[in-house]
Amino acid sequence: CSNLQSGMDDSEFVLNQSSINPYILNIEYAVRGPIVANAQRIQSELDAGIPKPFTELIWCNIGDCHAMGQKPISFLRQVVALIVDPSLIESDSHYPADVKQRARRILDNGGGLQYSSEMLGLPVIRQDCANYIQDRDGVPCDPDSVILSTGAGEMIKELLQVFARLQPSASTVNGLQYGVMIPIPQYPMYSASITQYNLQSVHYYLDESDNWSLDLSELRRAYDEAVGKCEPRVLVVINPGNPTGQVLRKDVIEDVVRFAKEKNLFILADEVYQHNVYAEGAKFYSFKRALHRLGPEFSTTVQLASLMSASKGYAGECGFRGGYCELLNPDARLQSLLYRQLANRGCPSVAGQAILDVIVNPPKPDEPSFAKHEREKSQVLGDLKLKAQMATETFNSIPGMRCNPVQGAMYAFPSIELPPKLIEEAKAKGMQPDEMYCTALLEEKGVCVVPGSGFGQRPGTYHFRMTILPPVDKLRQVMEQFRDFHQSFVNRFS
Repeated sequence: CSNLQSGMDDSEFVLNQSSINPYILNIEYAVRGPIVANAQRIQSELDAGIPKPFTELIWCNIGDCHAMGQKPISFLRQVVALIVDPSLIESDSHYPADVKQRARRILDNGGGLQYSSEMLGLPVIRQDCANYIQDRDGVPCDPDSVILSTGAGEMIKELLQVFARLQPSASTVNGLQYGVMIPIPQYPMYSASITQYNLQSVHYYLDESDNWSLDLSELRRAYDEAVGKCEPRVLVVINPGNPTGQVLRKDVIEDVVRFAKEKNLFILADEVYQHNVYAEGAKFYSFKRALHRLGPEFSTTVQLASLMSASKGYAGECGFRGGYCELLNPDARLQSLLYRQLANRGCPSVAGQAILDVIVNPPKPDEPSFAKHEREKSQVLGDLKLKAQMATETFNSIPGMRCNPVQGAMYAFPSIELPPKLIEEAKAKGMQPDEMYCTALLEEKGVCVVPGSGFGQRPGTYHFRMTILPPVDKLRQVMEQFRDFHQSFVNRFS
């Protein structure tokens, strides 16, 4: 509208569709895509009193814990409050002694929000992250290998950008783009970033029949088919899985490490949901631990970036934007180039660094905040376990739906059987069939989920991703909405 009012068309502006980075034009990000835009419109109409078949819109499209009703962990917020306003350390007796001690420690080591930090993050927090990793894996961790970031997403993009080749014919072997192997289904930030940096996606399918596990023969198929079309360089693994909620077994992770060494691939291990494991028998097993268990032949040669975030787990502090990356076995040249690139960002969010520090260095058993912190943490993770079971059981009780157990993370990714007539009608409308399903669910029941086509799926299969984050009572309400909707909707096309 503003262009029309000014009497100018796009071509008269310096920045227009023909002058921007052409790779940006092809970026797609389903988690905030058309269905979410439609949901925002519906929410505005509800707020304005426009009648709908429902009185409340329930957002199940994104893993934003506190937006879905999760209460903040007291210790985390209290420490950050004192870092934001250090005068409270001396003037307010409301805060426990260990909260004040933790805030002073961060402030005394450069963690005031009025300052920029070192390029890689505050040394004291990098050391705390190293201690956390060492305690988790039973393997030494050098704080110099830890890079702090403004959320894990920032570091993922920084790492992928290192592999970017804007002019492949001039700078890559045989004139080929570098390839990034990503799981299907995948978190759309990966495909979007790969597109942005003119890399090539190499899809490997997770095995839905084996609870979305990763199969070595499928990795080989994807790699072999990509060779000659691109030059595979990076292997992305998301564990626990997003959107699929699986927790990979130790033997699978070790097979992946062997494959990466055999093919000389850089492993990008997205481990941001490492605290979110619910299913009986499931346990988080890090890629770093796998490297060391396999011996020096692997632990000293395979290149690995392991990512962790303050946004997920029991904390769910999405807005603070805190994360870390442990970078293993970078050669000197790669490390130098990556650090030069990171210098260009200034420094990671200092508030994000602070909240991450409290997550990796929680209260100790002999400190006054310990009991309350453990109680709140157990409540969050216990509720998530209950909701994971509720979602799995409900979806599997609805004819035409099937859902693997939600072992971890915070999403269910059920498959839905759709009749041929529905599929034909969706295609006639220029829509994916699962997109049509999710649109109808939103408009008729007020439940916002994301179609599986936005994450990738095997041809001929249909899914959607739903977060399990709503409070227990509200999630139970969502499950009943699915019971009412699914068979009724499908029957219209029988």
